[in-house]
Amino acid sequence: MYSYADRLRAVELYIRLGKRLNATIRQLGYPTKNALRGWYREYIQHLDLRTQPVARAPKYSEAQRQAALEHFRTHDRCISATMRALGYPGRGTLTAWVREALPKKRTSMVGRSWHPGYSEEVRQAGVIGLCGGDETAQQVADRLGVSKPTLYSWKDQLLGHEAPSSMKRRKSNPKVPEREELERQLEALQRDVRQLQLEHEVYRLPELLAQLRIARSSYFYHRARMCLADKYAAVRHSLAEIFEANRRCYGYRRLQASLARQSVIVSEKVVQRLMKQEQLVVARPRRRRFGSYLGEISPAPENLINRDFHAKAPNVKWLTDITEFQIPAGKVYLSPIIDCFDGMVISWSIGTQPDAGLVNTMLDAAIGTVANGEERPIIHSDRGAHYRWPGWLTRISEARLVRSMSRKGCSQDNAACEGFFGRLKTELFYPRDWKVITIEQFVAEVDAYIRWYNETRIKISLGSLSPVEYRRSLGLSI
Repeated sequence: MYSYADRLRAVELYIRLGKRLNATIRQLGYPTKNALRGWYREYIQHLDLRTQPVARAPKYSEAQRQAALEHFRTHDRCISATMRALGYPGRGTLTAWVREALPKKRTSMVGRSWHPGYSEEVRQAGVIGLCGGDETAQQVADRLGVSKPTLYSWKDQLLGHEAPSSMKRRKSNPKVPEREELERQLEALQRDVRQLQLEHEVYRLPELLAQLRIARSSYFYHRARMCLADKYAAVRHSLAEIFEANRRCYGYRRLQASLARQSVIVSEKVVQRLMKQEQLVVARPRRRRFGSYLGEISPAPENLINRDFHAKAPNVKWLTDITEFQIPAGKVYLSPIIDCFDGMVISWSIGTQPDAGLVNTMLDAAIGTVANGEERPIIHSDRGAHYRWPGWLTRISEARLVRSMSRKGCSQDNAACEGFFGRLKTELFYPRDWKVITIEQFVAEVDAYIRWYNETRIKISLGSLSPVEYRRSLGLSI
């Protein structure tokens, strides 16, 4: 019986681990899967657990109990016969009922090898019918009015345990064979049984391995491995914690890098295998993009980036675009500026309308991070109308930034920014259900993700560091 604190701790861990039964039970060491499911349903319905578990209703009624005891008393006090006749209960339950109702009759439950009420002729007839093969054991037992265990007890008493339950009767004596004839048959059968047991022990394993085409050494190797403890138990626990703490979006490369930061060195293949066994699955992307292209409303500048998204220093190449999130509460738009040096999001704005205010606010925040007169980054965008309005052009001119635009209808020219949108939606947007989330709550979630992306989320290309950690390692100002 588990206490209230134990049950509540199990339910809270089950919810925190994404309702994964195996992972929860592995960490706690208890309970069973069905018990955990029941506790979770109770918690969802009442928002709490009962202080004391609800007592289970008895499986069998008092009338059924009395009927079983009455049948046991009137039918040779046989547990097996009562179970077979009534179809209930189990052997342990019926034994407990009998011990409670008939405490002085406990020895009668196990039965006796020979019932004092049956003659020698009846017992021999039962053994002959059992070994003859013309009738089943149940038919012989019904014909003589005894139970099958009694019938087999007669056979063991007369012929021994080694004798089979079916033998051909000799034609010379079709009714009751003599004692000497039965003893001769018993001696011959015992010799055959000893030979069969010897062959069974000597040849069973080699024949089995030959049939399966498995080497003997391989068989003993895998049998020994089954007895070994799981040497990756601690690694499994660490993987699950890292995966849950990082929005369930880390693949095997980032998980391996995170383990290395904890001084745990394992190969990528081991991490992949453990992820599969622990069902640590990263959500797959779905393609849907927002487009702001309204046609050629003004001359477009040259594509200076030309798909070269590498920069040797910060504030040399900036990328920007707008992406759309459609949730039940409405549409939300995100406009960021990405630095090609390390992928850091320099500035961003989130709103419900893809208008001039959205992009201008973002640009003003990005310009505030540039040293006056010292840096003139290239700011690259697509050919959307937002980047051709007077307000945008005025801000670009006053800050002495350099404009660059992708070719018409060619999203690959801004692939690095599109890649950031893909990661954001794969790791934050697609895995979750946003039905009960308001616009304000969703904006806060996106803002928190971008801050986590800059400060915590590691990138393999940066030496398994986040953009902020990478800049600090180089002694750059943030």
